[in-house]
Amino acid sequence: MIRKLESSAFSLATEVIRTSFATVANDLGITEENCPKYVGFITTAERLETHREWGWFQYGFYENEQLAGYISISKENSGAFELHNLSVLPHLRHKGFGKQLLDYSLEKIKEMGGKKVEISIVEENTVLKEWYTAYGFIHTGTKKYDHLPFTSGYMEIAIDAKEV
Repeated sequence: MIRKLESSAFSLATEVIRTSFATVANDLGITEENCPKYVGFITTAERLETHREWGWFQYGFYENEQLAGYISISKENSGAFELHNLSVLPHLRHKGFGKQLLDYSLEKIKEMGGKKVEISIVEENTVLKEWYTAYGFIHTGTKKYDHLPFTSGYMEIAIDAKEV
């Protein structure tokens, strides 16, 4: 079940995000020393509170009434929306929960009049890039930032391109 995340669940969501993104950090050598603001090192619910204040829409995926996944959506410009922090606890992956969160988010964006969805990923995470590509996202470019130990990859999908 997916539902709007209430502030009271932000501490749990922080743990879901941190646990989920830790696998990528471990695989790619991302550490608190070389990338202290990486989402996998989130420690307090305040960051999610800030996102809510910015107008982000935040949703939780619940498995047996336990928070098992998270995603947030921000409205950008000209009908574009961005997805952030799609997370599923590692022991619950490969059960379709990430796809359910993605489908749900695209439906919400469509309801809000969105025309395009953008994401940014760790470019070196080829498994994730292939997952989004199989879903229908198109790779639009990369950028290497001096302060990040990885390359940022950018992808997007037109809402009309995906039947939601």
